[in-house]
Amino acid sequence: MSHETNHEENDDSIEAMLRRQFEGPIADQGFSEHVMQRLPPRRRRVAWPVWSGVLAGVAACVVSLLFSPLLHAGWRDVMHGDWSTSAITLLSVMAGLSVLACGWTFAEAENR
Repeated sequence: MSHETNHEENDDSIEAMLRRQFEGPIADQGFSEHVMQRLPPRRRRVAWPVWSGVLAGVAACVVSLLFSPLLHAGWRDVMHGDWSTSAITLLSVMAGLSVLACGWTFAEAENR
């Protein structure tokens, strides 16, 4: 039995016990509702900084690699099916950056 399975069983039993003993909302003479009404509205997330950063990063990569002989040689070799050092390096960098972006996305998604 794994630690995670044991943890899930404990969570399930604790949740079942709490549900049996829960009698409904606690009477607080409207205090909770009053507090909720006084909270400021949730701020909407603005997406333009993220997209601006992505576009700036793409532009910087394109400009820095535009005149790189490694990029041109690697791309030419990939298109011709030649597995040269340049082609393997280019594909490895592309795959690595894709994995890095996916990992970053998953890490950010877990924080929300």
